[in-house]
Amino acid sequence: MTSLAELRGGGKQALARVLARLETAPDDPDLVKLLDAAYAAPTAQTIGLTGPPGVGKSTLAGALITACRQVGRTIAVIAIDPSSKRTGGALLGDRTRLRTDPEDSGIFVRSMAARDQLGGLAEITFAAMVLMRALYDIVLIETVGVGQSETDIALAADTVVFCVQPGSGDALQFMKAGIVEIPDIVAVTKGDLGRAATRARADVKSALGLAEQSRGGERWDPPVLIVSANAAEGIDRLMEAVSDHAVWLATGNRLRTKRMAQTRAWIEAAIKERWGREGLKRLSNLRVTADTADSPFQALAECARQL
Repeated sequence: MTSLAELRGGGKQALARVLARLETAPDDPDLVKLLDAAYAAPTAQTIGLTGPPGVGKSTLAGALITACRQVGRTIAVIAIDPSSKRTGGALLGDRTRLRTDPEDSGIFVRSMAARDQLGGLAEITFAAMVLMRALYDIVLIETVGVGQSETDIALAADTVVFCVQPGSGDALQFMKAGIVEIPDIVAVTKGDLGRAATRARADVKSALGLAEQSRGGERWDPPVLIVSANAAEGIDRLMEAVSDHAVWLATGNRLRTKRMAQTRAWIEAAIKERWGREGLKRLSNLRVTADTADSPFQALAECARQL
């Protein structure tokens, strides 16, 4: 199996081969070692891009890719697509809307199927994110689209960008429990709609005012920004907000604490996805400590052996 150093030098083809292996043999001992090595050497900020279907997430993702490359930052994208009922694979809806230069080694885009996960994040999404996080400057995860309870993206991303579309009732949906708790940044898309976008921004700010936003015991106030990806307006402000949140997370021990909690949640979700509630019961004595969380893929492989 390729080492992390070889993977860094192997380009897109090497990463694509490892991701294909991840789909078919996630518990391969060499792959587990590679994943744990990548987990221990993160370089990227992970951004989750979510919101209702049709809000313009793919268009905004394309604008963010362009903005990153213009300043020389590399970016990897995981586009979560609906699953084919026949094959179980991704239907590639989002992937085809992301227009990127295939010759640009600083961009990598991978489509992944949501499978049976309401939140759109299958078990391998976390593993793929960890690999990309060790290879690129930014990792962007675009979800299928969330409703009231589909908030899994908060368990994988450092910074969650929630998209709201003017005039569609999204602002009212946003006020419901669950959704209002996950965003670090809110982007009101299609800002070229003018007054409708301004009104949606005001509605969302009111909704956020009703929720207590706390990270690590200290307050982070999610900015609400109006953007227009088609007109390339507001993208710089959005990128600045993403950077500001990264700086905030880097203060103290916030980022490590957040990622540790995400790792614990991922291990439990992976066990449940593979073996159901009975698997969790049989491993009820499992304790993901700081030590095991530093090698989460080895911990999951050990769970697989026990079950």
